[in-house]
Amino acid sequence: MKIIYIFLTFLITVSCGPSVSEKKRREIEERKRECYLVNGVCKTECNTWEYVYNYCNVEPCCVIREYQKPVMTTAAYADKNLADLPHNTTSMKYS
Repeated sequence: MKIIYIFLTFLITVSCGPSVSEKKRREIEERKRECYLVNGVCKTECNTWEYVYNYCNVEPCCVIREYQKPVMTTAAYADKNLADLPHNTTSMKYS
Protein backbone atom coordinates (compact mmCIF):
# COMPACT_ATOMS: atom_id res chain seq x y z
CA MET A 1 0.00 0.00 0.00
CA LYS A 2 2.87 2.34 0.78
CA ILE A 3 4.29 1.69 -2.66
CA ILE A 4 1.04 2.84 -4.28
CA TYR A 5 1.08 6.09 -2.25
CA ILE A 6 4.72 6.73 -3.12
CA PHE A 7 3.98 6.05 -6.80
CA LEU A 8 0.94 8.37 -6.78
CA THR A 9 2.92 11.12 -5.01
CA PHE A 10 5.67 10.82 -7.59
CA LEU A 11 3.19 10.82 -10.46
CA ILE A 12 1.37 13.93 -9.20
CA THR A 13 4.63 15.76 -8.54
CA VAL A 14 6.02 15.04 -12.00
CA SER A 15 2.81 15.83 -13.86
CA CYS A 16 2.28 19.29 -12.31
CA GLY A 17 3.24 21.96 -14.85
CA PRO A 18 5.66 21.89 -17.74
CA SER A 19 9.23 20.78 -17.33
CA VAL A 20 12.13 23.22 -17.07
CA SER A 21 13.24 22.51 -20.64
CA GLU A 22 9.70 23.18 -21.91
CA LYS A 23 9.62 26.56 -20.13
CA LYS A 24 13.00 27.48 -21.57
CA ARG A 25 11.90 26.47 -25.08
CA ARG A 26 8.75 28.58 -24.77
CA GLU A 27 10.75 31.56 -23.53
CA ILE A 28 13.17 31.30 -26.46
CA GLU A 29 10.30 31.02 -28.96
CA GLU A 30 8.62 34.08 -27.43
CA ARG A 31 11.84 36.11 -27.69
CA LYS A 32 12.29 35.06 -31.33
CA ARG A 33 8.67 35.99 -32.11
CA GLU A 34 9.16 39.38 -30.44
CA CYS A 35 12.35 39.88 -32.47
CA TYR A 36 10.52 39.20 -35.73
CA LEU A 37 7.67 41.56 -34.72
CA VAL A 38 10.12 44.48 -34.64
CA ASN A 39 11.56 43.38 -38.02
CA GLY A 40 14.70 42.01 -36.41
CA VAL A 41 16.83 38.99 -37.23
CA CYS A 42 18.46 36.56 -34.80
CA LYS A 43 22.09 36.19 -35.89
CA THR A 44 25.52 35.72 -34.38
CA GLU A 45 26.67 39.35 -34.62
CA CYS A 46 25.04 42.71 -35.39
CA ASN A 47 26.45 45.08 -38.00
CA THR A 48 27.27 48.74 -37.26
CA TRP A 49 23.97 49.95 -38.74
CA GLU A 50 21.99 47.63 -36.45
CA TYR A 51 21.33 47.62 -32.72
CA VAL A 52 20.68 44.74 -30.32
CA TYR A 53 16.98 44.64 -29.39
CA ASN A 54 17.08 41.58 -27.13
CA TYR A 55 18.66 38.13 -27.20
CA CYS A 56 17.20 35.09 -28.90
CA ASN A 57 18.63 31.96 -27.27
CA VAL A 58 22.29 33.09 -27.18
CA GLU A 59 22.52 35.18 -30.34
CA PRO A 60 21.39 38.82 -30.44
CA CYS A 61 18.27 40.09 -32.18
CA CYS A 62 19.60 42.70 -34.62
CA VAL A 63 17.26 45.50 -35.74
CA ILE A 64 18.16 47.98 -38.48
CA ARG A 65 18.40 51.58 -37.31
CA GLU A 66 15.95 53.68 -39.29
CA TYR A 67 17.13 56.87 -40.91
CA GLN A 68 15.30 59.85 -39.45
CA LYS A 69 15.32 63.00 -41.50
CA PRO A 70 16.43 66.02 -39.43
CA VAL A 71 13.56 68.29 -38.44
CA MET A 72 13.93 72.01 -39.17
CA THR A 73 12.73 73.86 -36.08
CA THR A 74 13.41 77.37 -37.42
CA ALA A 75 10.72 77.02 -40.11
CA ALA A 76 8.04 76.95 -37.41
CA TYR A 77 8.92 80.50 -36.35
CA ALA A 78 9.39 81.96 -39.84
CA ASP A 79 5.96 83.59 -39.98
CA LYS A 80 6.02 85.00 -36.41
CA ASN A 81 7.81 88.04 -35.17
CA LEU A 82 9.57 87.09 -31.94
CA ALA A 83 9.84 90.75 -30.89
CA ASP A 84 6.05 90.90 -30.47
CA LEU A 85 5.99 88.13 -27.91
CA PRO A 86 6.00 89.24 -24.25
CA HIS A 87 9.11 88.25 -22.34
CA ASN A 88 7.68 88.69 -18.87
CA THR A 89 4.61 86.45 -18.75
CA THR A 90 3.96 87.06 -15.03
CA SER A 91 2.80 90.61 -15.64
CA MET A 92 0.31 89.59 -18.32
CA LYS A 93 -3.39 89.80 -17.52
CA TYR A 94 -5.48 86.90 -18.66
CA SER A 95 -9.19 87.37 -19.20
